[in-house]
Amino acid sequence: MPRIDVLVETKISTSVRARQLEAMFDVPAQDAQSRAWRFDADIESRPWSVGLIVGPSGAGKTTIAKSIWPREYAATFDWGATSVIDDFAPHNAMSDISAICQAVGFNTIPAWLRPYAVLSNGEKFRVEIARRLADTPPNETIVCDEFTSVVDRQVAQIGSHAVQKYARTHARQFVAVTCHYDVEDWLNPDWVIDAAAQTFTWRSLRRRPPIDIEIARVDYSAWRLFAPFHYLTAELHRSAACYVLYCNGAPAAFAGILFRPHPKTKNVWGVSRLVTLPDYQGLGLAFVLVDTLGACYTAKGHALRTYPAHPALIRGFAKSKNWALKKQPGYNAASPRKIAGETALAFGGRPCAVFAYAGPVADRETSIAIGLQ
Repeated sequence: MPRIDVLVETKISTSVRARQLEAMFDVPAQDAQSRAWRFDADIESRPWSVGLIVGPSGAGKTTIAKSIWPREYAATFDWGATSVIDDFAPHNAMSDISAICQAVGFNTIPAWLRPYAVLSNGEKFRVEIARRLADTPPNETIVCDEFTSVVDRQVAQIGSHAVQKYARTHARQFVAVTCHYDVEDWLNPDWVIDAAAQTFTWRSLRRRPPIDIEIARVDYSAWRLFAPFHYLTAELHRSAACYVLYCNGAPAAFAGILFRPHPKTKNVWGVSRLVTLPDYQGLGLAFVLVDTLGACYTAKGHALRTYPAHPALIRGFAKSKNWALKKQPGYNAASPRKIAGETALAFGGRPCAVFAYAGPVADRETSIAIGLQ
């Protein structure tokens, strides 16, 4: 069985101040100090995708990580370009950068064009993870020290869920090194090393912790909170019906619905704006919101459609059983282009698709609860 066996020795200063300190606190004089980490860690005995090394500051997390993955741990990245997408390695295609940023919940497109220095802590955290995932060769383990250390705990938990999902989907090995025990249930690691207890434990995969969701119709003024994070425009027609999804009591996602006159189909309503705040990206909350609205509008005899241009939204609607594709992305409805493919992007302009809600119908109580009576 593989074993962690690390000994760190440090010489002790013999300066006057060091001797004074020893005398002040009655510390025995020593020439050196040492710390050892010795325990079994059978990491390679079974396949895994996500690992967690956790413990309080000074417990030896970094020391353990360096001893297992010295080359991977040493990898560092510079951030000096005028936009973060230009900081990614030259071999990364823009389509790959886009996909990986979206996968880890870094979905605010305008932020991709900003330099790293001006991003929020949450955005920095997500783009750092995205770049580490993109720039680390597929055959190497990705090791991320100080994981979630500079972000609030909500961002940490949701970001952890997004990272582990990407690692498992793409057959990567990702190791988080952190002092925060609260990410374990969201990161859902296959194994955990507790540096303080010097233990290694295999875990079984579990569902992420539940979150409380509430959807309500709101005043138009709610759009101000979400407008800066829409990927195309901050404008929304004043006649839009506005809905907000609340996550654990806080606003998280927004949808604006407008009546769409149609020459053949009556009662067509369209999703004009669909936005998730950066701190909540990666949980699929926008689809929870729009699916619920689709069910409620259908219950009222309306047809709800959506017209996404964002590649991640197009892919999401294309995979959903609740939405039927009415028009391929691009300006030519007869085009055989693939959904969200680069050929559609190359066609010119925004690759808008059209999807119609085709899922289950909401009951009366649900419609009343969100203000659609």
